Amino acid sequence: MSTTLYKSLVFGMLSASVLWGCKEQKDKNVAMAQSNEANVETMTWAEKLGWPKGKKVLILHADDIGMCPEANIAAKNQLDDGDIQSAAVMVPCPNAKEFIAWAIENPKTDIGLHLTLTSEWKTHRWGTVTAKEEVSGLLDETDHMWHKVIQVVQHASAEEVEKEVRAQIEQSISWGHRPDHIDTHMGTLYADPSYVEVFLRVAQEYQIPANVIDISNPEVLAGFRKEGYPLDDSVVKMIEEYQLPKLDFFSSAPNAKTYEEKIDNFKKLVNSLNPGLTEIIFHPSVQTENLKGITNSWQQRVWESEMFADPQLINFFEKEGIIFTNWLEIMERFKTSKK
Repeated sequence: MSTTLYKSLVFGMLSASVLWGCKEQKDKNVAMAQSNEANVETMTWAEKLGWPKGKKVLILHADDIGMCPEANIAAKNQLDDGDIQSAAVMVPCPNAKEFIAWAIENPKTDIGLHLTLTSEWKTHRWGTVTAKEEVSGLLDETDHMWHKVIQVVQHASAEEVEKEVRAQIEQSISWGHRPDHIDTHMGTLYADPSYVEVFLRVAQEYQIPANVIDISNPEVLAGFRKEGYPLDDSVVKMIEEYQLPKLDFFSSAPNAKTYEEKIDNFKKLVNSLNPGLTEIIFHPSVQTENLKGITNSWQQRVWESEMFADPQLINFFEKEGIIFTNWLEIMERFKTSKK
Protein backbone atom coordinates (compact mmCIF):
# COMPACT_ATOMS: atom_id res chain seq x y z
CA MET A 1 0.00 0.00 0.00
CA SER A 2 1.43 3.39 -0.92
CA THR A 3 2.07 5.97 1.79
CA THR A 4 -0.32 8.35 0.07
CA LEU A 5 -3.15 5.79 -0.01
CA TYR A 6 -2.50 4.83 3.63
CA LYS A 7 -2.68 8.47 4.74
CA SER A 8 -5.89 8.92 2.79
CA LEU A 9 -7.52 5.92 4.46
CA VAL A 10 -6.43 7.01 7.95
CA PHE A 11 -7.60 10.57 7.30
CA GLY A 12 -10.92 9.25 6.06
CA MET A 13 -11.37 7.05 9.13
CA LEU A 14 -10.51 9.92 11.44
CA SER A 15 -12.86 12.25 9.59
CA ALA A 16 -15.67 9.71 9.82
CA SER A 17 -14.99 9.30 13.53
CA VAL A 18 -15.06 13.04 14.10
CA LEU A 19 -18.21 13.44 12.02
CA TRP A 20 -19.89 10.58 13.87
CA GLY A 21 -18.89 12.09 17.19
CA CYS A 22 -20.33 15.44 16.14
CA LYS A 23 -23.50 13.76 14.98
CA GLU A 24 -23.75 11.82 18.23
CA GLN A 25 -23.30 14.99 20.27
CA LYS A 26 -25.79 16.81 18.07
CA ASP A 27 -28.30 14.02 18.62
CA LYS A 28 -27.73 14.28 22.36
CA ASN A 29 -28.23 18.04 22.23
CA VAL A 30 -31.43 17.65 20.23
CA ALA A 31 -32.69 15.01 22.66
CA MET A 32 -31.84 17.23 25.61
CA ALA A 33 -33.57 20.21 23.99
CA GLN A 34 -36.63 18.10 23.25
CA SER A 35 -36.62 16.83 26.83
CA ASN A 36 -36.35 20.39 28.19
CA GLU A 37 -39.10 21.51 25.84
CA ALA A 38 -41.30 18.65 27.00
CA ASN A 39 -40.66 19.58 30.62
CA VAL A 40 -41.65 23.19 29.90
CA GLU A 41 -44.76 22.07 28.08
CA THR A 42 -45.84 19.80 30.92
CA MET A 43 -45.35 22.43 33.62
CA THR A 44 -48.65 23.58 35.06
CA TRP A 45 -49.47 27.26 35.14
CA ALA A 46 -49.21 27.06 38.92
CA GLU A 47 -45.56 25.98 38.49
CA LYS A 48 -44.89 28.59 35.81
CA LEU A 49 -46.12 31.23 38.24
CA GLY A 50 -43.84 29.99 41.01
CA TRP A 51 -45.98 27.70 43.14
CA PRO A 52 -44.55 24.32 44.19
CA LYS A 53 -44.86 21.37 41.84
CA GLY A 54 -47.69 19.00 42.66
CA LYS A 55 -49.80 21.57 44.53
CA LYS A 56 -53.44 22.39 43.88
CA VAL A 57 -53.83 26.17 43.71
CA LEU A 58 -57.44 27.34 43.80
CA ILE A 59 -59.42 30.51 43.20
CA LEU A 60 -62.83 30.39 44.90
CA HIS A 61 -64.68 32.84 42.68
CA ALA A 62 -68.12 34.39 43.19
CA ASP A 63 -70.11 35.02 40.00
CA ASP A 64 -73.27 37.04 39.30
CA ILE A 65 -72.39 39.87 41.68
CA GLY A 66 -74.39 43.03 41.05
CA MET A 67 -77.35 40.96 39.86
CA CYS A 68 -79.32 41.68 43.03
CA PRO A 69 -78.76 42.99 46.58
CA GLU A 70 -78.66 39.43 47.92
CA ALA A 71 -75.63 38.56 45.79
CA ASN A 72 -73.81 41.73 46.81
CA ILE A 73 -74.34 41.12 50.53
CA ALA A 74 -73.11 37.53 50.29
CA ALA A 75 -69.99 38.39 48.29
CA LYS A 76 -69.02 41.28 50.57
CA ASN A 77 -69.32 39.04 53.62
CA GLN A 78 -67.26 36.26 52.06
CA LEU A 79 -64.54 38.59 50.79
CA ASP A 80 -64.38 40.54 54.06
CA ASP A 81 -64.02 37.31 56.04
CA GLY A 82 -61.41 35.90 53.66
CA ASP A 83 -63.53 32.83 52.90
CA ILE A 84 -63.22 33.37 49.14
CA GLN A 85 -60.60 35.07 46.98
CA SER A 86 -62.36 36.68 44.02
CA ALA A 87 -65.64 37.98 42.60
CA ALA A 88 -66.97 39.38 39.33
CA VAL A 89 -69.65 42.00 38.69
CA MET A 90 -72.37 41.99 36.01
CA VAL A 91 -72.20 45.61 34.87
CA PRO A 92 -75.61 45.75 33.10
CA CYS A 93 -77.43 44.59 36.25
CA PRO A 94 -79.28 46.89 38.67
CA ASN A 95 -76.93 46.53 41.67
CA ALA A 96 -73.61 46.61 39.83
CA LYS A 97 -72.65 50.22 40.55
CA GLU A 98 -73.24 49.73 44.26
CA PHE A 99 -70.80 46.81 44.36
CA ILE A 100 -68.23 48.67 42.26
CA ALA A 101 -68.35 51.44 44.87
CA TRP A 102 -67.50 48.82 47.50
CA ALA A 103 -64.65 47.55 45.33
CA ILE A 104 -63.19 51.08 45.16
CA GLU A 105 -63.20 51.19 48.98
CA ASN A 106 -61.46 47.79 49.08
CA PRO A 107 -58.66 48.10 46.47
CA LYS A 108 -56.76 45.00 47.67
CA THR A 109 -59.78 42.82 46.89
CA ASP A 110 -59.87 40.99 43.54
CA ILE A 111 -62.97 42.29 41.76
CA GLY A 112 -63.42 41.64 38.05
CA LEU A 113 -66.23 41.81 35.54
CA HIS A 114 -68.59 38.98 34.67
CA LEU A 115 -69.04 40.15 31.07
CA THR A 116 -72.73 39.75 30.42
CA LEU A 117 -74.46 39.07 27.10
CA THR A 118 -77.54 37.18 28.32
CA SER A 119 -80.45 37.90 30.67
CA GLU A 120 -81.69 34.46 31.66
CA TRP A 121 -84.38 34.95 34.31
CA LYS A 122 -88.11 35.24 33.61
CA THR A 123 -88.85 38.51 35.40
CA HIS A 124 -85.53 39.89 36.69
CA ARG A 125 -83.92 41.15 33.47
CA TRP A 126 -81.57 43.74 32.00
CA GLY A 127 -80.49 45.25 28.69
CA THR A 128 -77.16 46.38 27.26
CA VAL A 129 -74.86 49.16 28.41
CA THR A 130 -74.48 50.18 24.77
CA ALA A 131 -77.33 52.10 23.12
CA LYS A 132 -79.79 49.52 21.77
CA GLU A 133 -79.68 50.79 18.18
CA GLU A 134 -75.93 50.04 18.09
CA VAL A 135 -76.22 46.41 19.28
CA SER A 136 -79.69 45.33 18.23
CA GLY A 137 -78.51 41.77 17.68
CA LEU A 138 -77.91 41.40 21.42
CA LEU A 139 -81.50 42.31 22.30
CA ASP A 140 -84.81 40.47 22.13
CA GLU A 141 -88.21 41.95 21.27
CA THR A 142 -88.48 43.43 24.79
CA ASP A 143 -85.09 45.19 24.53
CA HIS A 144 -83.57 42.86 27.09
CA MET A 145 -80.62 40.59 26.41
CA TRP A 146 -81.50 37.13 25.14
CA HIS A 147 -82.39 34.42 27.65
CA LYS A 148 -80.14 31.76 26.10
CA VAL A 149 -76.59 31.61 24.78
CA ILE A 150 -77.69 29.98 21.53
CA GLN A 151 -79.96 32.98 20.85
CA VAL A 152 -77.00 35.33 21.18
CA VAL A 153 -75.01 33.24 18.68
CA GLN A 154 -77.95 33.21 16.27
CA HIS A 155 -78.51 36.98 16.34
CA ALA A 156 -75.43 38.93 17.48
CA SER A 157 -72.36 39.70 15.39
CA ALA A 158 -68.85 39.68 16.80
CA GLU A 159 -68.75 43.44 16.19
CA GLU A 160 -71.80 43.93 18.43
CA VAL A 161 -70.33 41.65 21.07
CA GLU A 162 -67.08 43.60 21.04
CA LYS A 163 -68.89 46.93 21.33
CA GLU A 164 -70.83 45.74 24.39
CA VAL A 165 -67.84 44.06 26.05
CA ARG A 166 -65.83 47.27 25.70
CA ALA A 167 -68.75 49.33 26.99
CA GLN A 168 -69.00 47.20 30.14
CA ILE A 169 -65.26 47.53 30.83
CA GLU A 170 -65.35 51.27 30.20
CA GLN A 171 -68.44 51.64 32.41
CA SER A 172 -66.59 50.07 35.33
CA ILE A 173 -63.57 52.29 34.69
CA SER A 174 -65.77 55.39 34.53
CA TRP A 175 -67.30 54.40 37.89
CA GLY A 176 -63.76 54.37 39.29
CA HIS A 177 -62.70 50.71 39.20
CA ARG A 178 -60.36 49.16 36.66
CA PRO A 179 -61.35 45.47 36.59
CA ASP A 180 -58.81 43.04 38.03
CA HIS A 181 -59.92 40.33 35.59
CA ILE A 182 -62.71 39.55 33.12
CA ASP A 183 -64.75 36.41 32.58
CA THR A 184 -67.93 35.41 30.78
CA HIS A 185 -71.49 34.98 32.05
CA MET A 186 -72.97 31.61 31.00
CA GLY A 187 -69.85 30.98 28.91
CA THR A 188 -71.22 33.11 26.07
CA LEU A 189 -67.85 34.45 24.97
CA TYR A 190 -66.73 30.87 24.30
CA ALA A 191 -69.87 30.03 22.32
CA ASP A 192 -68.50 31.08 18.93
CA PRO A 193 -64.91 31.36 17.63
CA SER A 194 -65.49 34.96 16.56
CA TYR A 195 -66.54 35.82 20.14
CA VAL A 196 -63.44 34.10 21.52
CA GLU A 197 -61.27 36.24 19.26
CA VAL A 198 -62.93 39.39 20.64
CA PHE A 199 -62.59 38.20 24.24
CA LEU A 200 -58.88 37.41 24.01
CA ARG A 201 -57.99 40.47 21.96
CA VAL A 202 -59.78 42.86 24.32
CA ALA A 203 -58.19 41.21 27.37
CA GLN A 204 -54.72 41.64 25.90
CA GLU A 205 -55.38 45.19 24.74
CA TYR A 206 -56.47 46.26 28.23
CA GLN A 207 -53.92 43.93 29.90
CA ILE A 208 -56.74 42.56 32.05
CA PRO A 209 -56.49 38.77 32.44
CA ALA A 210 -59.40 36.69 31.16
CA ASN A 211 -60.47 33.29 32.46
CA VAL A 212 -58.63 31.42 29.72
CA ILE A 213 -58.03 27.71 30.23
CA ASP A 214 -54.85 26.13 28.88
CA ILE A 215 -56.25 23.53 26.48
CA SER A 216 -52.88 22.30 25.24
CA ASN A 217 -53.59 19.23 27.38
CA PRO A 218 -55.63 16.93 25.07
CA GLU A 219 -57.69 15.62 27.99
CA VAL A 220 -58.70 19.13 29.05
CA LEU A 221 -59.55 20.07 25.46
CA ALA A 222 -61.61 16.90 24.96
CA GLY A 223 -63.44 17.49 28.23
CA PHE A 224 -64.58 20.99 27.31
CA ARG A 225 -65.48 19.91 23.78
CA LYS A 226 -67.62 17.17 25.32
CA GLU A 227 -69.44 19.84 27.32
CA GLY A 228 -70.41 21.47 24.04
CA TYR A 229 -67.92 24.31 23.66
CA PRO A 230 -67.06 24.82 19.94
CA LEU A 231 -63.31 24.75 20.48
CA ASP A 232 -62.21 24.25 16.90
CA ASP A 233 -58.64 24.46 15.63
CA SER A 234 -58.86 28.23 15.26
CA VAL A 235 -59.79 28.61 18.94
CA VAL A 236 -57.03 26.23 20.00
CA LYS A 237 -54.54 28.40 18.09
CA MET A 238 -55.94 31.63 19.55
CA ILE A 239 -55.60 30.30 23.09
CA GLU A 240 -52.11 29.00 22.35
CA GLU A 241 -51.07 32.50 21.24
CA TYR A 242 -52.78 34.31 24.13
CA GLN A 243 -50.11 36.29 26.01
CA LEU A 244 -51.58 36.62 29.53
CA PRO A 245 -51.65 33.93 32.27
CA LYS A 246 -53.96 30.95 31.87
CA LEU A 247 -55.75 28.54 34.15
CA ASP A 248 -54.91 24.86 34.15
CA PHE A 249 -58.55 24.04 34.77
CA PHE A 250 -61.95 25.59 35.46
CA SER A 251 -65.02 24.19 37.20
CA SER A 252 -68.10 25.12 39.22
CA ALA A 253 -69.51 24.17 42.60
CA PRO A 254 -71.68 21.05 42.16
CA ASN A 255 -75.37 21.16 43.02
CA ALA A 256 -76.85 18.96 45.73
CA LYS A 257 -80.12 18.00 47.39
CA THR A 258 -78.93 18.83 50.92
CA TYR A 259 -76.34 21.11 52.48
CA GLU A 260 -74.29 18.15 53.71
CA GLU A 261 -74.31 16.67 50.23
CA LYS A 262 -73.23 20.06 48.89
CA ILE A 263 -70.16 20.00 51.14
CA ASP A 264 -69.36 16.38 50.23
CA ASN A 265 -69.75 17.08 46.51
CA PHE A 266 -67.37 20.02 46.76
CA LYS A 267 -64.78 17.88 48.51
CA LYS A 268 -65.10 15.28 45.76
CA LEU A 269 -64.60 17.97 43.13
CA VAL A 270 -61.40 19.23 44.78
CA ASN A 271 -60.10 15.67 45.21
CA SER A 272 -60.70 15.01 41.51
CA LEU A 273 -58.56 17.95 40.39
CA ASN A 274 -55.06 17.51 39.06
CA PRO A 275 -52.31 19.71 40.51
CA GLY A 276 -52.27 23.16 38.96
CA LEU A 277 -54.15 26.45 38.92
CA THR A 278 -57.93 26.00 38.98
CA GLU A 279 -60.77 28.50 39.27
CA ILE A 280 -64.00 27.21 40.83
CA ILE A 281 -67.03 29.43 40.38
CA PHE A 282 -70.24 29.62 42.42
CA HIS A 283 -73.13 32.06 42.88
CA PRO A 284 -73.57 33.15 46.50
CA SER A 285 -76.65 35.02 47.73
CA VAL A 286 -78.29 35.56 51.11
CA GLN A 287 -81.79 34.17 51.47
CA THR A 288 -84.74 36.52 50.93
CA GLU A 289 -88.17 36.29 49.36
CA ASN A 290 -86.88 38.55 46.59
CA LEU A 291 -84.15 36.01 45.73
CA LYS A 292 -86.73 33.21 45.66
CA GLY A 293 -88.74 35.26 43.17
CA ILE A 294 -85.72 35.69 40.88
CA THR A 295 -84.40 32.16 40.55
CA ASN A 296 -85.28 28.56 41.28
CA SER A 297 -81.61 28.02 42.12
CA TRP A 298 -81.95 30.16 45.24
CA GLN A 299 -81.24 27.28 47.65
CA GLN A 300 -77.94 26.38 45.94
CA ARG A 301 -76.94 30.05 46.04
CA VAL A 302 -77.75 30.38 49.73
CA TRP A 303 -75.67 27.29 50.56
CA GLU A 304 -72.85 28.73 48.44
CA SER A 305 -72.92 31.87 50.59
CA GLU A 306 -72.41 29.74 53.72
CA MET A 307 -70.28 26.71 52.85
CA PHE A 308 -66.82 28.30 52.56
CA ALA A 309 -66.98 29.46 56.19
CA ASP A 310 -67.95 25.95 57.30
CA PRO A 311 -65.26 24.29 59.49
CA GLN A 312 -65.81 21.05 57.54
CA LEU A 313 -64.49 22.66 54.35
CA ILE A 314 -61.87 24.80 56.07
CA ASN A 315 -60.38 21.74 57.79
CA PHE A 316 -60.56 19.79 54.53
CA PHE A 317 -58.63 22.50 52.64
CA GLU A 318 -55.95 22.57 55.36
CA LYS A 319 -55.63 18.78 55.42
CA GLU A 320 -55.28 18.65 51.62
CA GLY A 321 -52.67 21.41 51.59
CA ILE A 322 -54.71 23.58 49.23
CA ILE A 323 -53.14 26.92 48.26
CA PHE A 324 -55.49 29.82 47.53
CA THR A 325 -54.85 32.77 45.26
CA ASN A 326 -56.61 35.41 43.17
CA TRP A 327 -56.08 37.26 39.91
CA LEU A 328 -54.22 40.10 41.58
CA GLU A 329 -51.54 37.72 42.83
CA ILE A 330 -51.52 35.82 39.54
CA MET A 331 -50.74 38.99 37.62
CA GLU A 332 -48.05 40.03 40.12
CA ARG A 333 -46.35 36.65 39.74
CA PHE A 334 -46.80 36.75 35.96
CA LYS A 335 -45.14 40.16 35.65
CA THR A 336 -42.29 39.06 37.91
CA SER A 337 -41.73 35.94 35.81
CA LYS A 338 -41.35 38.09 32.69
CA LYS A 339 -38.57 40.25 34.13
